[in-house]
Amino acid sequence: MPPHGRHAGINLGHSRPKMRFFGVARDTMFRSMTEMPDPGKATRAGPVIVYDGECPFCAAYVRMTRLRESAGPVRLVDARAGGAEMDEVRAAGLDIDRGMVVKLDGRLYHGDAAMTALALLTTRSGTFNRIMRGLFARPGIARLLYPPMVAGRNLTLRLLGRTPIGGG
Repeated sequence: MPPHGRHAGINLGHSRPKMRFFGVARDTMFRSMTEMPDPGKATRAGPVIVYDGECPFCAAYVRMTRLRESAGPVRLVDARAGGAEMDEVRAAGLDIDRGMVVKLDGRLYHGDAAMTALALLTTRSGTFNRIMRGLFARPGIARLLYPPMVAGRNLTLRLLGRTPIGGG
């Protein structure tokens, strides 16, 4: 059975008290880079990206990101459509309203860990990919940048009159 949890499959090391940044609960745990995806290693099945299809930022990000050929075929799943992927996300206790989920080689990566996983698999072609890789391939920077991104997403969805998914 594949590991689950906010950072399923990632060695979290020492845990610290939960903190809140921009209204988003964050646990400040250290992750081992050795547990993140190896961009040079081909995966058995391509990554599955579960995201909010009604979020303009999320939809633009998944459209613009170019993953390495070694990542395998990428499957995009709109979390609002439900299905087996969302059942797995919910069973793992992950809240899709707090971050996208990437399933890679049987492991679930959530939020900033998902962004780091994708950044490590991204090609260096194009300005957008170079910027995203430069920022999010470093877990510490991803942890700092992701909470304001989620807060901006949630505010934008409220302004657009869209409801949260309620996935966790």
